[in-house]
This record gives sequence, structure tokens and C-alpha cells, in this order.
Amino acid sequence: MVLGEAPESTQCPPLSGLNSKDVVRKRHKRRSRQHQRFMARKALLQEQELLSMAPGPGSGPLASPSQTPADTEASGSRRQRPKARSGRGGPCRKRPVPREAPRPGPSKCVAIDCEMVGTGPCGRVSELARCSVVSYNGDVLYDKYVRPEMPIVDYRTRWSGITRQHMRKAIPFQVAQKEILKLLKGKVVVGHALHNDFQALKYVHPRSQTRDTTYVPNLLSQPSFHTRARVSLKDLALHLLHKKIQVGHQGHSSVEDAMTAMELYQLVEVQWEEEEASNAKAHPEDRGPDSSTDVEQFMEDQYWPDELTQSTSGEMMREAQEGRE
Repeated sequence: MVLGEAPESTQCPPLSGLNSKDVVRKRHKRRSRQHQRFMARKALLQEQELLSMAPGPGSGPLASPSQTPADTEASGSRRQRPKARSGRGGPCRKRPVPREAPRPGPSKCVAIDCEMVGTGPCGRVSELARCSVVSYNGDVLYDKYVRPEMPIVDYRTRWSGITRQHMRKAIPFQVAQKEILKLLKGKVVVGHALHNDFQALKYVHPRSQTRDTTYVPNLLSQPSFHTRARVSLKDLALHLLHKKIQVGHQGHSSVEDAMTAMELYQLVEVQWEEEEASNAKAHPEDRGPDSSTDVEQFMEDQYWPDELTQSTSGEMMREAQEGRE
């Protein structure tokens, strides 16, 4: 026996023959599984009427069993696309997702608050003396003192915070009105008891774009707030925002009040805008409460001296008689 040569009885059979048989057997099994998946896919497409039972003359051959699952799925998806576009009640049709009510963006929403002083007889006529406008994020867009058109009789410092010194740097009402209305144009205006602010500005904002925070308790459905028809901004801030405003004896801050109103609006913004959208669809002619309900309350006779109202009514009667003549 030659050194280094193994005996014939101990030599192993060649590995190439065994490996080739195993490879053929595995390949056959793999093709068989692919064929089964193909036939199952074909039966499913035929059941869904996405694949004809028999190819017509001149049509291309069906996919072979050796075709990969990825190719089969891709061809199946190509056949499903026309069915999905048809809009018929196929199994792959998606249900429409309900859309949320459109809400005004932050750039389309501002909050306003005005401070008034007393003019006219006994200082019972309210005129604008300060106006503040803040953005949705609380940034101050406008804050100026305004000189009323009539002489000031009562500064109402206890509530307004306005003093004689503030009027030294005040701007005329006509100038302030133009500047403020330019900011409010096309915006959703938030505020508390907005009819008072609009009255001082001699302006009526569209009701559909007005959000008066006196109605926040109704949206929250809190029974504790229903004891009074209107709740003050101070009470709402304390109970809902847990913050104290309008404290001390220096008067109110219009900037602080405007920011607080915006925070209250954001607290119920989603349900408020949904309610506004539903009301607009159900009653397009009625877009909510009028923001100018109390515009003429200070022109009523109860706020004027008797001798003045009597003389005014006498003049009106004389003018009417002259017109008839």
C-alpha cells in the first residue's frame, strides 16, 4: 500500500452525486410550492372576476409556475387597478374618510379688547380710549391709547386704567379706527362681550367671524356657570384657566384681557368651529348671535337728562310740521 493512500474500503463516495440529487429534489419542491401558490392566486382572481376563465384567441400566455410570487402579485395588482377606478362595489374599494370641520388657521384669528372712558351727559357715553389686538399665539399686534372724539367726563380709572397722562400720547380716534379695522378685516375676531368693543369702534364685524367668549360656558356645558346669563371674563379665567386677572386698583389691562379671551377660545376651539360649521349648513340665513345687539343702548332716553330729551323731541316735532307744510 502506498503511503498516504487510504484503503479502498474506507474511501467515501463522491459528494458531487449526492449534492446534485439534493439540489434537484429541493428545486422540485420549491417549484411545486410556487405552483401551488400560483394556482391559489389564480383561483382567487377568477373568483373575484378579475381574471377570465380561459384566455381568448391571440391573448398572451398565463403566468407559468416558475414565475416568482412577486411577479404574480404585481400582475394581479395591475389587473385590480381598473376595478378600483370604476367606483363599483369591489372588495378593494376604500370607504370615504369623514373630514373634520374646517377651522381658521392661526394667521386668521385675532383677539381684541378695548377700554372705554365716559363722555357725553354725566359721562354715560362710552368712547374708545385704548385698544389692544393680540395674535393666536398671544403676540401683541396693536396696543395704543386713543383720544375720544368728545371731551372726557369720566376716565373710569378704576376699571379702564386710563388717566389724564395717557391722553397725552393718545392718537385721534379716526386714525386708530383705520389702523384697527385693517387688522380685523378678514379675520376671526375673539373677545369677551364683543358688542361693547365693536360699539366703541363704531364697527360691526360679520357674525360668522365673531367668537364671543361669553358663550364658552354653553360649549363646556358646565351647570355651575348657568346661574347667570353672562359670566365675567375674570370668573371664566379663574375657573377654567386657573389664573387671576383684573386684580388690584390700577384698572384692567386690555392686553391681558385679549390674551385671556384667546386662551378661552382655544380651550373649546374644536367643538366651537364644528358647531359653527353645522349651524352654517343647517341655517345659512342665521349665522349666530348679532355682535351689535347693544350698539344703540347708550342712545336710549334713560341715559340723557329729561330737559335734553324734551327739547330734542320738540325740535323733531317742529321739523316734521315744517316738512308737511
